[in-house]
Amino acid sequence: MSHPARKSRFFSPDPAAPESPCENPGCALPGEFRAPQSPQNLRAYRWFCLDHVRAYNASWDFYKGMSAHEIESELREDSGWQRPTWPLGRLGARAPFAEAMEAELRDFAFGQRAKPSPRADLPKALREALDELDLTWPLTMAALKARYKQLAKRHHPDMNHGNEQGSEKLKRINLAYATLRGKLAAEAQPG
Repeated sequence: MSHPARKSRFFSPDPAAPESPCENPGCALPGEFRAPQSPQNLRAYRWFCLDHVRAYNASWDFYKGMSAHEIESELREDSGWQRPTWPLGRLGARAPFAEAMEAELRDFAFGQRAKPSPRADLPKALREALDELDLTWPLTMAALKARYKQLAKRHHPDMNHGNEQGSEKLKRINLAYATLRGKLAAEAQPG
């Protein structure tokens, strides 16, 4: 199998080059290639011929003269392309998935959270509704409403940018809420 011939790189002179000789002492060739003057002044240029700009660039050390702390600081700024950064989320607010992610990480770090087992004499539909909302029996209407609001806000499609899984989860939450609310309302009626 034959390998294609390597293409030699051709560097064209800078069209904005001044009509002056190479800045390397003793060189009479035109200075058509630019190189930055210093790390502190990257937008001011020195002009060299092709051979001397290659030599200048080969010896260039951006971090020359910096302390270890200054180098570390420069590298950290470069990781964000010299631009300021903010926490994830809208204007620094918590992202909609942040609470769920923290709960998952907490469960992973401290062992799986044991779900409280509802009473065994409850119907299967009520046990499933309690599991969906992560609640225990006996239950008050105020606790049910508070938990429902919390979960509905977290899984609402507007907060999850139309995520299909979030929509399905919200449907299950609504069904569980309606089931438990009906059971609590039936128990609250006399007779």
